[in-house]
Amino acid sequence: MATTKRLRFHLSPSFFFLLLPFLLQFYSGMSELQFNYYAQSCPKAEEIIKQQVVQLYYKHGNTAVSWVRNLFHDCAVKSCDASLLLETVTGVASEQASERSFGMRNFKYVSTIKAALEAECPLKVSCADIVALSAREGIVMLGGPRIPIKTGRRDSKVSYLAEVEKFIPNHNDSIATALSVFNSIGIDDEGVVALYGAHSVGRVHCVNLVHRLYPTVDPTLDPVYAEYLKGRCPTPDPDPDAVVYARNDRETPMILDNNYYKNIINHKGLLIVDQQLASDPRTTPFVQKMAADNSYFHEQFSRAIALLSENNPLTEDQGEVRKDCRHVNI
Repeated sequence: MATTKRLRFHLSPSFFFLLLPFLLQFYSGMSELQFNYYAQSCPKAEEIIKQQVVQLYYKHGNTAVSWVRNLFHDCAVKSCDASLLLETVTGVASEQASERSFGMRNFKYVSTIKAALEAECPLKVSCADIVALSAREGIVMLGGPRIPIKTGRRDSKVSYLAEVEKFIPNHNDSIATALSVFNSIGIDDEGVVALYGAHSVGRVHCVNLVHRLYPTVDPTLDPVYAEYLKGRCPTPDPDPDAVVYARNDRETPMILDNNYYKNIINHKGLLIVDQQLASDPRTTPFVQKMAADNSYFHEQFSRAIALLSENNPLTEDQGEVRKDCRHVNI
């Protein structure tokens, strides 16, 4: 009768030592953000988001600005995790209720994008990645650069309403505060100056302007520009619910360009932080360079947005993929 022999493999400790870097590389690749994360699970995901952003832009042009602001407000507060999108229900106090979220709108159209993705790939694409990728496409629609954005974020199961004021500078906080906040999440001074270039699009409600106009005009404002702003904001106590505002940039109000920097050099910034950006010695050189070179502005804006979009993301089992961006899964 034939004897059955068992083959035994004796693996030395040195073999595992050599294998360890490859195992770590595999693990980190699976748990960190990466380009084309949905290539296998939802190959059309990024194209669907692009199509939806374009369609919404032509129906509601201000949505492009909303996508950019969503990225700022979501990613700056703790993590890029779509916590901003959670609505107030039992056990959840929405970040949208914060005074820092004043004037934010178009959240309902995130659900439009999400519905298109769910129809193609149910429970595959996170709301956090919708925030990041819609911002990328919104920037393109506003004439800005197309920014490479990594994906693979998971959605938060909690809201951080109590943390919003710590991480989102007030409209009229000092430039020192703004630099401190963004530096704390890994964005250098040059990047902060570039991020404030987002103020080249959109508008500011009179509530956030009138203290520079009444009872006396802020001496750092160009006098002729101040008269224009008084025309836009004729009373010192505007109704927060009224549609009274001034455009960030009168010349190219829906183009993400370097006119913002030219304006603040000429004392035509809407907010205190805008004007301080042009006068603070830490930021003035970057302001001057961006005012002179739109390509340089776009380059630095791209770098800073990419950094912001990767702030402390949740990945793999740290979060979930919400079915409805407004609520955690049940």
